[in-house]
Amino acid sequence: MARLTIKGISKSFGSSHAVRDVSLDVEDGELVCLLGPSGSGKSTLLRMIGGFEAPTAGSILIDAKDVTSLPPEKRPTGMVFQSHALWTHMDVFNNIAFGLKLRRLPKAEIRERVEQALALVGLADYGKRMTTQLSGGQQQRVALARSLVLEPKILLLDEPFASLDQHLRERLREEVRDIQQRLGITTLFVTHGQDEALALADRIVVMRDGSTEQIGPPDRIYREPETEFVAGFIGSMNFIRTTVKAGLSEHAAFALPVPVADGDVVLAVRPEALSIATAKGAGAGVVHRSIDFGTHKVVDVDLADATRVKVMTSSDSNWTKSMQVDLTATAFRVFRDNRLVHEFATTQSRQNDRVFGHA
Repeated sequence: MARLTIKGISKSFGSSHAVRDVSLDVEDGELVCLLGPSGSGKSTLLRMIGGFEAPTAGSILIDAKDVTSLPPEKRPTGMVFQSHALWTHMDVFNNIAFGLKLRRLPKAEIRERVEQALALVGLADYGKRMTTQLSGGQQQRVALARSLVLEPKILLLDEPFASLDQHLRERLREEVRDIQQRLGITTLFVTHGQDEALALADRIVVMRDGSTEQIGPPDRIYREPETEFVAGFIGSMNFIRTTVKAGLSEHAAFALPVPVADGDVVLAVRPEALSIATAKGAGAGVVHRSIDFGTHKVVDVDLADATRVKVMTSSDSNWTKSMQVDLTATAFRVFRDNRLVHEFATTQSRQNDRVFGHA
């Protein structure tokens, strides 16, 4: 295991800033996901940790040793790329053994370590197969084994499942998490998939425009977003734009007490933090449709100002198109200029968290 320390890392390509002054500590055996949209700098940051890009400023330390200027082969890291980068003229065994041969290890040790790596990724009987005979998921396992066989202190994964179908991605990420925990290897995993990050990570680093927006455990990132960007990027979120006057939102459907300075704000409400009821009068909105997900339903409601919000309800609810409904927010967060200025949650909201699996 190893501890990774990143201090003020930046990377510029001419006048373009890919990474801006990022600092991060990753503890022994921790799995940290770098999450963000395309162009947020997450892959560039990972490549700098692996030695494939030189930082413009800052330093990278592994177990308190500065490795900033070391080439990839001199760092105790192993990297798995989005493209498997396997040699098609070699069989699986020799693909995995390649790095060990460069280190001039004894043949017996090479064979033992390759066989162990193959067993670890569930490909014990595939050593003699050519990589062109493998499925995409099997090729990704070979790429993972090729990194693990070198016994790196830190494993770097750059969107390794991006080219695979959803079902296979889910299965492989569970396998990777299981392997990571069994080995206790410090791991950084780059992804733009929020579900992947929430399922895998001990902590998530949300990146935007080369900078970190928020760092924390998955449940905190989901339930306590510190910026409007994070609130919208993680999970499903309803945004209601309104104006606050004298501590009250002026929105017709969400006339809520908002104890902040007067002015324009954005109310952010999770679908599970909204309660829906049959309207007693004109109603807050009109049901557009109800979608059945088996374990729950999501009801789309159109408000008078043309805003459409999503409400999570129980699987046995029965909301049909054109029904007039009222809405109640049991939890909401208030943002102004992307920053959190107020938050509110009731006991009912915490109960909903447990019901819908966000406890």
